[in-house]
Amino acid sequence: MALLKFLFPPSLFVTATSLASFTTMASAGLSEFRGKNVEYSKFFNVGSKASNAEKSNKLTLPSRIAMATLYTPAFLAGVSSFAIFPEENLRFLLLKSAISIHFFKRVLESCFVHKYSGEMSVETMMTILSSYFISSALMIFTQHLTMGIPEPAIDLKIPGIILFLVGIAGNFYHHFLLSKIRTQGPNKEYKIPRGGLFGIVICPHYLFEVLVFWGFAFISQTLFSFAYAMGTTCYLLGRSHATRRWYLSKFEDFPQNVKSMIPFLF
Repeated sequence: MALLKFLFPPSLFVTATSLASFTTMASAGLSEFRGKNVEYSKFFNVGSKASNAEKSNKLTLPSRIAMATLYTPAFLAGVSSFAIFPEENLRFLLLKSAISIHFFKRVLESCFVHKYSGEMSVETMMTILSSYFISSALMIFTQHLTMGIPEPAIDLKIPGIILFLVGIAGNFYHHFLLSKIRTQGPNKEYKIPRGGLFGIVICPHYLFEVLVFWGFAFISQTLFSFAYAMGTTCYLLGRSHATRRWYLSKFEDFPQNVKSMIPFLF
């Protein structure tokens, strides 16, 4: 198979978890595209069919605390993997390091960069937390399963490192730009983002986050990491479409030529 030139041979376990991961993420992206949004940030209580009483009865946390909390287990999975799987080749070391760096960055951004306008339900927080933690742990575990197996014929580690570095830098830069357009104080207002790639897509931070996960996939070269990168791409395409739709509904002067996530295409 030509695919095996790029991937380690998958076991039944890896194939099953890869299919489950992709299906779950792609379904979530389709839900976002259709307007059933995960309830956090500006989408909190948007598109939900729950009654006001049900919404008010939901247990919530301040968004800063919730966002920092939901990234922490994935970060800990990356860090602890150095002790749990001390056997290392360069590929495994790069993957564990990339996962740890990415989620540590997200925790720091949640604490010190992002500005928030509301709260997040504990249910939503736990859903996202579980997704990131389980997927990170499985990326690491499936890499562990490749120890002793011959390397794929085509080595994608270097392109993976480049994708990861470009992705993490671009993601941080556009998160920083977003934080600069939010006003301080209790009455925070949304504005149309400017600068960077915001002139051509409304969610360049999602675009660069996708590059991070494709960086994981190219470094790892396991079926699971590729399935998760593809699933993440599908989810963030749906999320970016929902974000663009939200901006169109809030701002009459929103530029029609600005796409959702992929410049000039989507």
